[in-house]
Amino acid sequence: MKRLKYLFVFILPLGVYFSFNRNGFGTFGPVIFSFVLIPVVELFLKPDKNNFDQETLLKEKNTKIYDWILYLSVPIQLLMLVSFLYVIELTPLNSVSFVGKIFSMGLLCGVLGINIGHELGHRSSRIEQFLGEILLLSSLNTHFLPYHNEGHHREVATPEDAATAKQGQWLFSFWFTSHFGSYVKAWKIENDRMKRKKKPVISVSNRMIIYTIANFIVIGSIYYFFGLKVLLAFLLAAVIGILLLETVNYIEHYGLLRKKNESGRFERVKHVHSWNSDHQIGRLMLFNLSRHSDHHYKASKKYQILESLPESPQMPTGYPGMMMLAFFPPLWFSVMDKSIQEMQN
Repeated sequence: MKRLKYLFVFILPLGVYFSFNRNGFGTFGPVIFSFVLIPVVELFLKPDKNNFDQETLLKEKNTKIYDWILYLSVPIQLLMLVSFLYVIELTPLNSVSFVGKIFSMGLLCGVLGINIGHELGHRSSRIEQFLGEILLLSSLNTHFLPYHNEGHHREVATPEDAATAKQGQWLFSFWFTSHFGSYVKAWKIENDRMKRKKKPVISVSNRMIIYTIANFIVIGSIYYFFGLKVLLAFLLAAVIGILLLETVNYIEHYGLLRKKNESGRFERVKHVHSWNSDHQIGRLMLFNLSRHSDHHYKASKKYQILESLPESPQMPTGYPGMMMLAFFPPLWFSVMDKSIQEMQN
């Protein structure tokens, strides 16, 4: 039964379904659940630092139920997206309900679309990668995979990494530097890959070309079948999903830097180069993403076997609470800069 605990994430699309069928402030239910209720509850729950023993780890690594939970998210995300398009078409533009339903869909874009798309994008199977691309397409964030896998994981915790927040950097400026910096670098990564393969940059083998076409097809189709109002709502939901991703990026590596060795190269990525949280609800909602050091240490490691290690710097609460704290820079700096200073001493 413990394997089924990750099904807890599907309480979110259920809440979004109720949001789509409500009016007024009740449409904000999923947002309140995720960023008010969960952070409050996690203040009173002890972090779970337990890891599998080696024998259990090897068995759980190849247990397919964990994969099928990820696969199930794809039809659920697509179904909720189509439902959103029909529901928002009938929702008055100048209403609280219009805003609440957009935020609810945006939350799904971040949690199911981008987060699970990220997990599947790390898999070696092309089918699983394709499922990840579909999820990322639901929030128009397909460029995430080329840069994340081949840029961020190589450059993390260095000044070269667009997705590593500098100490003292505000969240709101990081949104722009991370998103657009990653987008530019994704093009460079793919263009360089084409050159190494001696193929033209403008080629169907260039993933960024295919992703761009796919994004325009989605945008054009929504406009054609539903009109400008629905397209605007979809774009806003996608932006919310992207901002959730970038907020997670912000808290994951804030202020952490790798040292340079005698040859002038950065040291290899270690467990000390990501912030971690073992708070249980955040772990379930984000498929162990909060055990981020272990993910960076070995990116191919499946979410269910990521480990908590004593050398990993720990956040004072779970990811949802830390994301909310990041929205208040003076409070964020007072908590996190103190932790960085303690690590350096």
